Amino acid sequence: MTTTSPHPIQSLILSRALTSLVVFLSLASAAFAQDKPKPEPDVLIFTNGDQLTGTVERGAGDSVVFKSDMAGEITVPFAKIKELRTHGQFALLRKDTKTPTTNVLEGTVGYADSKVTLSSSTGTLESVEPKNVDFIIDKTTYDKQVLGHVPLWKGWHGNVTGGATFVRSTQNGSTFTASTALVRAIPQVTYLPTKSKSLLNFTETYGKLTQPVYPPTGAPDTVIKTNVFAAGFEQDEYFSPRFYGLGHLNFNHDYSQGLDLQQVYGGGIGWTVIQQPKQELDLKADVHYEKQTFETASSNQNLVGSTISEIYHRNLPRGIVFNESADALPAFNNSNAYSADATAGIVLPVYKRLGANFTTTDNFLNDPAPGFKKNSFQFVLGVTYTLP
Repeated sequence: MTTTSPHPIQSLILSRALTSLVVFLSLASAAFAQDKPKPEPDVLIFTNGDQLTGTVERGAGDSVVFKSDMAGEITVPFAKIKELRTHGQFALLRKDTKTPTTNVLEGTVGYADSKVTLSSSTGTLESVEPKNVDFIIDKTTYDKQVLGHVPLWKGWHGNVTGGATFVRSTQNGSTFTASTALVRAIPQVTYLPTKSKSLLNFTETYGKLTQPVYPPTGAPDTVIKTNVFAAGFEQDEYFSPRFYGLGHLNFNHDYSQGLDLQQVYGGGIGWTVIQQPKQELDLKADVHYEKQTFETASSNQNLVGSTISEIYHRNLPRGIVFNESADALPAFNNSNAYSADATAGIVLPVYKRLGANFTTTDNFLNDPAPGFKKNSFQFVLGVTYTLP
């Protein structure tokens, strides 16, 4: 077998081509590896002459949030600013804006002579009195959170709780509890007015206790079961910062009251009475259709009624969180077929996102199945994980 060596000229051409290719790739890689030029920093000049360079994060009401390497993130009232120069694109929402998408100014934000100014791409200047400024939002956040569409599976916050009890002796028993409370507010940033809110709740307590007959007679063991289940979904659509329309559905099952399934489908209005960083109180009322199915078919009900409810949330010192809610469900077509429930819980922080949860729940049903009590009370101690 013979082999033919490449011609010296061909070898030279090939070698130079490979060398050129390597050099080209190296230069291209070096060019792409270079850092992009940093954007020019924003400049904030105080009324006393001090100056900071950094980035305007946002504005709300009569102040702006400014972030710098020297001072970190600070909130500065316009009254203490002599001049502000920015280089990014922002959206300014006036206080007379009816919705977050109307009466909006867009451009580069500045502040001088006690006026907030916006410079558009055409060079036109808009001046707004600080007292008329509601929000100043960077254009990327505005486009995504206000004008854009957030997928349904994103933006959920809340907590998941679980607990279990086991008894292994003459009696054998197991009890499991699980619950989740999730909220999805759009926009997802807390400093913007809420357009819509979704609430998803689920609780389940299941237990089984086996007691052998004593003295032994050959009779089957006595089995006691606990099964309490509740699930609900609510969609809120805001037509002002404090008022919203709502639609909801709820399902309940309580073995201890002989209730196979309670279904509620309704719509109504809600009012945020208190809305503060530390606490929030909502009042709600609706008109709904309710169907109750019991173990005893003669007790079944088809009802038209209303739900009157309140929900309270409070952030306490040291990261402790308190939640409370109550609902009353009168029926229009059967005054005896009313129900109510109340829940109160507290979460104590333990480690990072883990906490200890103490919750009490009382469900009242005025027309339970024959032989069952009207009240069903639970106290649950569990471990809670707070979603980011």
